[in-house]
Amino acid sequence: MSAAPSPMKKFILLAALAALIGVPLPGSSDNLLEVYEKARMSDPLLREAEARLMASREVRSQARSVLFPEIDANADYSRQDSRATLLFYAPTPTGEFAPIIESSTTDAKSTGWGFTLNQTIFDWAAIVALGASNDVLAQGEADFEAALQESMLRTAQAYFAVLGAQDELTSQSANRTAIARQLEQAQKRFEVGLIAITDVQEAQAAHDQAVAAEIAAKRSLATAEEQLREIVGSPMPVASLTRPGEGMPLPLPSPNVEQSWVDTALQQNPSLISARMAASIADAEVRLRRSDYLPTLEIVANVNGSSGDRERVFRGMGADYRDSFRSDSIRLQLSVPIFDGFNRNSRVREARFLHRASTERLEGVERAVVRQTRDAFLGVSSEISRVNALRQAVASSQTALRATEAGYEIGTRTIVDVLDARRNLVQAETNYARSRYDFIINVLSLKSAAGILTEEDLAEVSRWMEQAEAEEAAQ
Repeated sequence: MSAAPSPMKKFILLAALAALIGVPLPGSSDNLLEVYEKARMSDPLLREAEARLMASREVRSQARSVLFPEIDANADYSRQDSRATLLFYAPTPTGEFAPIIESSTTDAKSTGWGFTLNQTIFDWAAIVALGASNDVLAQGEADFEAALQESMLRTAQAYFAVLGAQDELTSQSANRTAIARQLEQAQKRFEVGLIAITDVQEAQAAHDQAVAAEIAAKRSLATAEEQLREIVGSPMPVASLTRPGEGMPLPLPSPNVEQSWVDTALQQNPSLISARMAASIADAEVRLRRSDYLPTLEIVANVNGSSGDRERVFRGMGADYRDSFRSDSIRLQLSVPIFDGFNRNSRVREARFLHRASTERLEGVERAVVRQTRDAFLGVSSEISRVNALRQAVASSQTALRATEAGYEIGTRTIVDVLDARRNLVQAETNYARSRYDFIINVLSLKSAAGILTEEDLAEVSRWMEQAEAEEAAQ
């Protein structure tokens, strides 16, 4: 008889099976940081931003390349074979003319080569472009940082949207089950003549609405899970996610001064930094267009050479020719723009208008950042009070439901009162669960608006949830 597999072997087999069918292991839930780490590897928007960052780094190399010499080489080889037949008439001793045919052949080969070097001495446009390349790189880095923080926030929003949808489904399922029992009791009471048919109809209507609400909640959960999968790149069922417990801490912003967060946002918000760089690039574009009026100076050096062989045969006699050639030149070339149909004037005006547009956009982004920062700060502070108030609302709704059910049993309350009390409890439970998620989102949104959201913040939120979950499990 074979020995039973050890617990470790059982776990390994279970893990392998779970990996194959995509079912999470018991106790193997993913916290917010772990989900984001998966998203960072597969989020298409983040990978797009990373590719754009790498592209912006090439702009400086391209701008610097104009200051280096440009060297070109060329070579050629040719071969020519020609055949000629001559027909002419020569006088004979008899005084007549006789036709004479003679032929000649020529075979020629030639090779050539050359080198050209161009070295810019003065080109103000190249100097301006080199300076602007620093701003292009800074803008690319700011855009990537903005995408990075936006990815963290999107992942968190999708994560808690799944948990919120699951809470909604749990509440609606419990509500539907409770109303089904209420409907069954109402039917029995009606059969023995204790209540009117209207009470049964009210209970039936409430049950139908509860069934519809549960179906809608299931769809919302499936949609939320799909939105999270879109970011992460793989299915993340709600059962695999860590959820915050009742004891999750609700800390105030640190520092708890609104203006301090606004000042930080004005200095570090990556979208605002990107807008500033865009305005600086537009200003450089104006100077670049003005440089079209300036002359350019460059050194041009050329080295060219060629050699050839030619063989000719005529009247049976052959002759060979060989030649070679080489020329070296160097010149200082000054190019002065004079007139181009007013194209340069138009391009300068265009650049000025675009610069004005970028400065207006910068002002708009700055105002939006200030608003978002203030709103997130107030959101954190108010959400703490809201969570506490909704926690009490759940307790009050539970008490009210029990009292209403007791009153219904003794005939002082109607079934409509019971259904309303149960509906209020479901709404209170849903609002309470969402308020905790909203608190976390507001905390992350505040740091994102200030430009200081990092993976450590996601790790801290994960620790909050895991600590609260562990405390609940220990009770």
